[in-house]
Amino acid sequence: MKIRECMKRKVISIGAGESLGQAARLLVEHHIGTLPVVDEQNRLVGLLHLRNLLALVTPDFVRLVGDFNFVHDFGAVEDRLPSLEQINMPVAKLMQTPIFVDEDSGLLRAFSVLDRHALSDLPILDKEGKLIGIASRVDIGVALLKGWLHSGGGAGA
Repeated sequence: MKIRECMKRKVISIGAGESLGQAARLLVEHHIGTLPVVDEQNRLVGLLHLRNLLALVTPDFVRLVGDFNFVHDFGAVEDRLPSLEQINMPVAKLMQTPIFVDEDSGLLRAFSVLDRHALSDLPILDKEGKLIGIASRVDIGVALLKGWLHSGGGAGA
């Protein structure tokens, strides 16, 4: 099976010049964790993840402490907000290098790319390099498991 057969075709994306505030609005409004960043021709130029935005307000000590089992919350730090300067910063300042597969990619290859790069969503490009879809770890995993069921390997015990 090819990735184009299980990808979502309605992709919420953002331009590199838009603000991080606008990106946050899109993530919240559409309940998503990844925003592909595209140019005027709908070509993928970057990725903005929910974790990139949350890193703006995550205290430095979080990266230093290995185990949080003894902490129930971070107190006043829980309500920390980004500065107005950060909210107005263009997406281009925070976006990551784009990672993607083309529409003819096999599912196991796509899943391997997600896994290798610790992503939850993977943009899908057409032959001209334009963004045409996005597939989540769940979309790909479920499509792979359906193959198991159709082969008779998972049908009832």
